[in-house]
Amino acid sequence: MREMIRQQRNAQNGMRRNGGTSGGLVHLFLETGDLLKITQTPYTLFISFDRAVVEEYSFGENRPINIGGADAYRVSGWEGNTYIIETLGEKGMKLTDRYSLAEDNERLIRRITLRSKDMEEVTIVQELDRQSD
Repeated sequence: MREMIRQQRNAQNGMRRNGGTSGGLVHLFLETGDLLKITQTPYTLFISFDRAVVEEYSFGENRPINIGGADAYRVSGWEGNTYIIETLGEKGMKLTDRYSLAEDNERLIRRITLRSKDMEEVTIVQELDRQSD
């Protein structure tokens, strides 16, 4: 499955605040962009952000990662029709990235949640339109 998707809204629709999200560097592991390209193989999901940064997620991965000197632990995989990526930083901050198709199968819904070790969280919802090749 290969899809080109452009961002329709980067509004903070559905954003919920329960306090701050200090306490970690998980934001280093958060990629965003106006154009996402998603490519899926039988074992891996590749997400390209603005054709510059490509993230690779192996189905069922459960491993330590390091970006820019920051260490974290990542798990990812399918839960029903939603692909979930969870990244836990050294200081207890957690980034959860959920990708799923809207009911019309024409929009990708990306739900990003940052949660502090004190369970304070912020959620941002992005809706992205399908773009033909």
